[in-house]
Amino acid sequence: MSYEQYRPSGFRILPPVVKNLLIINGLFFLATVTLTRFDLIDLLGLHPFESSLFKPFQLVTHFFMHGGLMHIFSNMFALWMFGNALENFWGGKKFLIYYLFTGLGAAALHLGIMEFQIHSLMSAMSPENIEQVLSDGAGILKGFQNYTDPQMAQLNILLNTSTVGASGAVFGVLLAFGMMFPNTMIYVYFAIPIKAKYFVMLYGAFELYSGIQNNPGDNVAHFAHLGGMLFGYILIRYWNKKRFRY
Repeated sequence: MSYEQYRPSGFRILPPVVKNLLIINGLFFLATVTLTRFDLIDLLGLHPFESSLFKPFQLVTHFFMHGGLMHIFSNMFALWMFGNALENFWGGKKFLIYYLFTGLGAAALHLGIMEFQIHSLMSAMSPENIEQVLSDGAGILKGFQNYTDPQMAQLNILLNTSTVGASGAVFGVLLAFGMMFPNTMIYVYFAIPIKAKYFVMLYGAFELYSGIQNNPGDNVAHFAHLGGMLFGYILIRYWNKKRFRY
């Protein structure tokens, strides 16, 4: 079954929730690049609970922040490409609930993995070294430096590097598109055709492999992506059982 089979009579190429999400993300990005006196990435990006930079509102604000032009463009293009179909199919209220739920779910899984890594490192470190990282680490990273001790350096990166981006929620949207319109053709790089259900499976497998590889150099929160897909799957299954409608 294809997306066209589900297209409602009131189809809009830019429905209101997707449009407003694009605008909000754009405004946050504009503020990031213009208000250079304020480190909005540190303030609004997500940090682990142990970090001195952690604030509760970061659980939401981080997925309206982006680290560069290509980062925001790729996320917003995917949000529009797949999100407009879902919002037209589900309606705005249900789509917004789904988007926020998957974004928070992505953050939860990402923080859970980070907590495991942080406590594994701390268990092998002296209390003095841990306290030094907790008290001074954020300032050292701001000066584009880090500790020479590899454990202290890794702990400092985990604690004081911001996680930003809508990718977790966008991966949730991608998962939903694959479940709602499984046989719709997606053209990878605008040239290679693949059915949505297989594209989602392959992308999910790639993210799982990349997350397990745990290469810090790629600077990508792979488990956040998987968290968006996992929580999206859970919510869709719940809605299907409860016959959730708006």
